[in-house]
Amino acid sequence: MNTRYGWVVVGAGALISCVAMGSAFSLAIFLQPISADTGWSRTGVSSAATLLFIVMGFSAFGWGWLSDRWGVRQVILSGAVLLGAGLAATSYAADLLEFQLLFGILIGIAGGAFYAPLMTAAAAWFERHRSLAVALISAGMGMAPLLVAPIVRWLITAYDWRTAMLALGIGAIGVVVPAALLIRRPPPVIPAQGMTAGRAGAPIPQPPMTAAQAFRTSAFVAIALTHFCCCAAHSGPIFHMVTYAIGCGIAPMAAVSVFGVAGLSGLGGRILFGVSSDKFGVKPVLVTGLLIQAVAAGTYIFVSQLGEFYALAVVFALAYGGVMPLYATLVREYFGLRIMGTVFGAVSAVANFGMALGPLAGGWAFDTFGGYGWLYIGSFGIGLGAVAVALTFKPVPRPAALAVHRA
Repeated sequence: MNTRYGWVVVGAGALISCVAMGSAFSLAIFLQPISADTGWSRTGVSSAATLLFIVMGFSAFGWGWLSDRWGVRQVILSGAVLLGAGLAATSYAADLLEFQLLFGILIGIAGGAFYAPLMTAAAAWFERHRSLAVALISAGMGMAPLLVAPIVRWLITAYDWRTAMLALGIGAIGVVVPAALLIRRPPPVIPAQGMTAGRAGAPIPQPPMTAAQAFRTSAFVAIALTHFCCCAAHSGPIFHMVTYAIGCGIAPMAAVSVFGVAGLSGLGGRILFGVSSDKFGVKPVLVTGLLIQAVAAGTYIFVSQLGEFYALAVVFALAYGGVMPLYATLVREYFGLRIMGTVFGAVSAVANFGMALGPLAGGWAFDTFGGYGWLYIGSFGIGLGAVAVALTFKPVPRPAALAVHRA
């Protein structure tokens, strides 16, 4: 396969994931200004993010299924319009319940349209450099704290949070829609899953695994459960990173810069772990990253100075950013390309339920105990659980009869 255009798809996908997912996850920057302006509790505002991740979990499965049937481009275009409309509508929310429903439901539905379909698109274009390709797509999301977060913070400072959210919605549509037009399907040269070579190299069709069958395998359960624990472990510390730093006496823009450093480190982690998994295999790289993530999450209890926040952000983001694209590679290797959108959409759905726990748990811990200590203790424990589940992964089946042309 000629994969040159595949790198165009990767570049467009990285830009889309940066802007779209950065916009969907921007509530971490809005949290303190919204609470200060409206008087709404941090638990209440954070609950919007919890609802977002729950809704995103269900929508990720649906969008993944649709991407297998409609194609990735159509899914992303639909999600972009809904994302912009959701942010614009939320900027006019008059009370907390309206804010929670608009942000959580509209943006949650939109948010599921990007990550799983884009990872599927990248995996479809590559065989030899698959882990690197999906890592670069994920790296776009890692760039969001470095690019989107400072813009949002500047808009809030220059105007107010409502104007900033409205501008973010308009900007998201303006960037994502043109980039989505660059997404294409790869040439159909890789045999479908379950095809074996017969006489003279002619393919003999074998019954392929269906998505329903994949959901009943131990491999799917292990991947989904690991992703769930992984996201549950890092979502709280990520979401409350800026607010925690501000509470320790760090200036707001400096606190946002910590978020930016984490984004830059996460970008490096995605590339480093992607290249490493192509060389050493996914399982050992994943287990190593999950262990580093767990220890880093627990270490947040001990930091309070700006330099300490920077150092820990580098280590923490290197780990959680690095492991994220590896789940797509695992799904592609275990279940093949034909049902990847549906299966990875389901894995992403389970992971989003894990992501939903962190924002609410952090808000509750702060409002109840006046600090985030119990959030970081819980994140450490759940992170170790992710390591334990990942250690149960069995070797990926590699049928010798499956003839695949490697790009």
